Amino acid sequence: MTRGGSGYYWAMTISDATPRRGFLGRLAVTAAAVGFGALRPRPAQASQRTEPDRWIDALTGTHRCLFDFPQHGDGLPLIHIYNYINTYKTAYGESGESVNAVGTLYGSGPGASIPLGWNDAIWEKYRIGELMKLVDPRTSLPAVRNMFFKPRDGDPVLRNGSVTVAGMENLLRMSASFLMCNNSLVNWAGFLAGRDGRPSSVEREIRANLLSGVTVVPAMVIAIEKAQGAGIAYNRQ
Repeated sequence: MTRGGSGYYWAMTISDATPRRGFLGRLAVTAAAVGFGALRPRPAQASQRTEPDRWIDALTGTHRCLFDFPQHGDGLPLIHIYNYINTYKTAYGESGESVNAVGTLYGSGPGASIPLGWNDAIWEKYRIGELMKLVDPRTSLPAVRNMFFKPRDGDPVLRNGSVTVAGMENLLRMSASFLMCNNSLVNWAGFLAGRDGRPSSVEREIRANLLSGVTVVPAMVIAIEKAQGAGIAYNRQ
């Protein structure tokens, strides 16, 4: 294990002969939770929560659900989040304030969901579209923009033109929010920096270019546990 410039210990190493895609392909996707049993909700008082858990305080709706997706799934989890919020509004007459949906951004490999929380500047500079094997239909080249934030007609993350409402920009306008795993962020920064790069600099750059509405939590496995303890429903994607 190698100690990065920021003081973090990296869980991943990259050899000179290892291409990016091969490296990504061999990374196992981090599974945050597997089949939580039924828990009796015991919400903590806001004053008792430590700083890493303050994101829970913003979830004041009557209906609250965490959508766990370490893989972006071509945007399908975002469609499910939209359906959750919109169905409560249209079929149950609930206001936007009464429904909270939380998405998880983490994982590794070309299908990871964590890049969904980064803006276009990071996507372009670090060639995220190439790493994720996402092609921009307008250019027929690897995407240099976050195709999940503001999807355009024809983007591969869309099933058809009617689901453009499931882009992250629109979901953030609704009652959705997103959590990003710090452990995944640090590992990705180390990978993007390369063996001779400066992971601490890349890490600071990523943090400065997160989408508004994305909250970094220390570890997704703990965030999911905290959500369960606060009585927030769990939906594995």
